[in-house]
Amino acid sequence: METLPIVQQSLQHLGRIAVVDEAGQHTYAELLERSAQTAGCLLENVSDLKEARVAFLIPPSMDHVTLQWGIWRAGGIAVPLCTQHPARELEYTIDDSAASIVIAHPEFEDRLRPIAEARGLRFLLSPALEVEAMDSKPVMPRVDASRRAMLLYTSGTTNRPKGAVTTHKIIASQIQSLVQAWQWTQHDHILHVLPLHHLHGVLNAMCCALWSGATCEFLPKFEEDRVWARIIAGKGLTLFMAVPTIYQRLTRAWDRADSDCQRSMTDGCRRLRLMISGSAALPVPTLEKWREISGHTLLERYGMTEIGMGLSNPLHGERRPGCVGTPLPGVEVRLVDESNAAVPDGQAGQIQVRGSTMFQEYWRKPDATADAFTADGWFKTGDVAEREAGVYRILGRDSVDIIKTGGYKVSAFEIEDVLRTHSDIEECAIVGVEDEEWGQRVAAVVVLRSGCKLDLDSLRYWCKQLLAPYKVPSLLRIKDALPRNAMGKIMKPELSKQFET
Repeated sequence: METLPIVQQSLQHLGRIAVVDEAGQHTYAELLERSAQTAGCLLENVSDLKEARVAFLIPPSMDHVTLQWGIWRAGGIAVPLCTQHPARELEYTIDDSAASIVIAHPEFEDRLRPIAEARGLRFLLSPALEVEAMDSKPVMPRVDASRRAMLLYTSGTTNRPKGAVTTHKIIASQIQSLVQAWQWTQHDHILHVLPLHHLHGVLNAMCCALWSGATCEFLPKFEEDRVWARIIAGKGLTLFMAVPTIYQRLTRAWDRADSDCQRSMTDGCRRLRLMISGSAALPVPTLEKWREISGHTLLERYGMTEIGMGLSNPLHGERRPGCVGTPLPGVEVRLVDESNAAVPDGQAGQIQVRGSTMFQEYWRKPDATADAFTADGWFKTGDVAEREAGVYRILGRDSVDIIKTGGYKVSAFEIEDVLRTHSDIEECAIVGVEDEEWGQRVAAVVVLRSGCKLDLDSLRYWCKQLLAPYKVPSLLRIKDALPRNAMGKIMKPELSKQFET
């Protein structure tokens, strides 16, 4: 008998379409059959993976969902990798998670096979692994909902990403909170254009759809013309989720279109019941322009890998520009000052969260886990907000070392570590510079070694070999020295101001 909550839910919808991708339409019955075969192949000569980590790099598709479910049904922990990450970052995730199995789509075999073989790890190709198990009748273990299910990596205030652990029970709580708040049903159909190593794409869009018996339609990557064509076509679409940068790119495409095409774009948007923005602050001009184009006031929400979603504007009712609404079902939120005392409405405070949607731990980092919570069990988000009549407005991060760019959270420390390996750089600092399109841009301030020269183009080319594209600096300043306080700490707010003109 199936014990995993999301798999149990799917049994109610066997004949419905679960996934649409480049290969066609796939039912829930097919998802169950293929994920069972995948689980059988993963189990090989063991009866239970017993929380072994399985790292995988699969494009958005039925293959991705099948593999995620197969890992879960075999008793493993899913560790989704980022398709944009270079080898260095893939190695870090595989090593930190202590993955014992690495799985790649053939498109990424050249990138992952050498990493797996150098470490003596089991390496598989998907979907070929399903074919290997087709003649067998896999016997799957009983996987309790309290078991660890997934490791999503998120950049914190340290210099390397941390793996946030969620159990099957926690994932179910996160999904149920959003299904209730946003009123997902089996009649929904979402167009999915988000990365699948990130909470927004994995949980909010994909898992909520599959929990509800709805249809999740994947595009291999975001392309504004293709998204607009799909919205114009309609064919049952009801939901769309994206980061502000995507809405800005869609807006520019609308501006370029002729009047007849613009009318078709607008009509297509109006047929959808809900459009959501998240993963970065939504600029008010973007919200207002999108409302003019689409008739939708984008629903903005607030969440983190560690907490799932915490706050959301209402499905029905006023959505205030610049605000992220009220606590979601099952979530408690409070604002506190530096002494951890509650602050009144209208006063800024750090957001703290608790509830059944909270992550379990940072993977193999007990000290970091302990530091992330207060003595009475509240998670310290590090974000600052103010509250007015129960509605929260995010003011920013109380650390200058986390940069939100294009829907991603980027650690300045991680980029600085890479820049320090450049032969021409003596010292460096990474700061976020406010930007209407990207939320923030990654900016580098460097001190060069004597006699050396460096320009932005050559720095970006060098960085792209070592960093994901969204982590590569897009702004550069060269200085004789970095400003420091009496304790020797670099004064980053002062550096940020140098990019304002």
